[in-house]
Amino acid sequence: MQTTFLAQQFVPLMFAGLFVLLLTGFPVAFGLAATGLAFGFVGIEAGIFPAAMFQALPLRIFGIMQNDTLLAIPFFTFMGIILERSGMAEDLLETVGQVFGPVRGGVAIAVILVGALLAATTGVVAAAVISMGLISLPIMLRYGYSRTIATGAITASGTLAQAIPPSLVLIVLADQLGRSVGDMYSGALIPGLLLVGLYILFIVAVAIVKPAMVPALPPEALLYKEDNGKSGHRSLLVLVLICIAVGYGWAQVHNGLMTKWLERSLPAAGDEIVIMSLTLASLTGLALAIINHITKMHLLSRLAEQVTFVLMPPLILIFLVLGTIFLGVATPTEGGAMGALGALILALGKRRLSMSLTKQALENTAKLASFVLFILIGSTVFSFTFNAADGHIWVEHLFDKMPGGAWGFLVVVNILVFILGCFIDFFEIAFIVIPLLAPVAEKILPGLVPGMTPDQAMIWFGVMIAMNLQTSFLTPPFGFALFYLRSVAAKFDYKDRVTGKMIASVKTIEIYKGSIAFIILQLIMLVCIIVFPVLVTGGIEKQETLSSEQIMNQLDQPKAEEATDPTAGMDTGAKTSDPGAPAADAAKEDDPMKAMMEAAEKDAKKKP
Repeated sequence: MQTTFLAQQFVPLMFAGLFVLLLTGFPVAFGLAATGLAFGFVGIEAGIFPAAMFQALPLRIFGIMQNDTLLAIPFFTFMGIILERSGMAEDLLETVGQVFGPVRGGVAIAVILVGALLAATTGVVAAAVISMGLISLPIMLRYGYSRTIATGAITASGTLAQAIPPSLVLIVLADQLGRSVGDMYSGALIPGLLLVGLYILFIVAVAIVKPAMVPALPPEALLYKEDNGKSGHRSLLVLVLICIAVGYGWAQVHNGLMTKWLERSLPAAGDEIVIMSLTLASLTGLALAIINHITKMHLLSRLAEQVTFVLMPPLILIFLVLGTIFLGVATPTEGGAMGALGALILALGKRRLSMSLTKQALENTAKLASFVLFILIGSTVFSFTFNAADGHIWVEHLFDKMPGGAWGFLVVVNILVFILGCFIDFFEIAFIVIPLLAPVAEKILPGLVPGMTPDQAMIWFGVMIAMNLQTSFLTPPFGFALFYLRSVAAKFDYKDRVTGKMIASVKTIEIYKGSIAFIILQLIMLVCIIVFPVLVTGGIEKQETLSSEQIMNQLDQPKAEEATDPTAGMDTGAKTSDPGAPAADAAKEDDPMKAMMEAAEKDAKKKP
């Protein structure tokens, strides 16, 4: 009777054991692994699992080490650290601030734009928020910005690292959902850019309604004036218009040229056209600035040259990385490697690359990669025992009877992820929670929207989770981004080094208040993603795929003539030479876990 009770309550007891272990302060990675191993051995002793169950576990661990997709994490991390530590953030903020500074709210707009760019390069919320807090907050306080607007713009722009590609969050979610990183990037691109647009519209609205909260920079703060006293904005505008014209022209011919070059039958996706057009436009601007600088023609103002030389190189690097991934020319890992090499070249070109910087970047990258790897291994051990106990079926039944069906599932999952995001890191959520929810989402979400394929549904689900985690990072009192800013914001009154005035310290409650408006904007964007899935799926190619259940059903058919051909309608090349061979035999050969279990049984029979 005790064994029966244990078997029935095994999954809830496993969750309870993990929760208790984590409350003790035990590291998450080791807590997951310890829970999985402990309950696995208990299940073996109780007769719930076979004695040879854990023999297949090394194959799972080895599979993690062979996962090429995860190599993109250290590459993108290294790229972001090099660009950040080489002074890119300071240069960007100063330059973009000079462009928008003469208008009300200009510095806040510059913070949002630079924050989005830092998010795309670093991919880590902590790095983006801390960098922006150290650089921009003193400037905004110096010139009389509202503290709620200043702190809110910094924390909100920093959290864009969750949803704007190339993002570490999207890489991890794509891996856990079993989908393409390129599709995940493509799905998140439009919502991420729309969110940036919402932030800017909010600042513009504040500048119109409450201009005193977002004052313009005084004339003495403008650094790149011409000898005749002009600002140089007209020259910059002309250069931007030329770049726009070049980008628009390429957008008109991209489909024809790329389709012929890549020998593909389907038209190019919209996000691919946008990225490649932006890349060519940025290259055009940089080329014109270089020619003007070398020839001393003085066709461009100092401001236009400064903006081009500071802004275009990192933009081109990001666009090239995303462009090669969207085109299918490079995998995310190869794109990350190219980005890391490009960051080194940019730092070297600015003469800011040193051995100490490289060593520091490698050390931080190794720490983050090790952290991710240990979390993944721990979650794999936990899920190994969890799935052996049919935990995925237990979770599925938990959501089956939920009011509202699929919509109820989405609401509950988003609330759950939002709450968890306030307390634990997104890596832990991705490796612990997402594998439990993914099978349920894959089963019920495709039928929620007519015409949505399983791949599109899971990409939609992944982008939804990423946007949700971004919101939770801002929510008081536990939002991580708020604490990152708190760690670098002034805790005591200080004397400004430029104006000589005393600046009051930044209170924690001011940081909390500053996040509220941007939380509302993020929630609006999250609701838009849920209500309008086309924002995510519009640029994702529809492919007819089979679910795991369909594949297993077909493999279980004893005769090939009685089974449905899983390759019907797909260009797979030559068929198998022996159509009469049972599909189950092929599946048995390809399943290492089943093969190992059978080998263990044979060994046991040989023993006297």
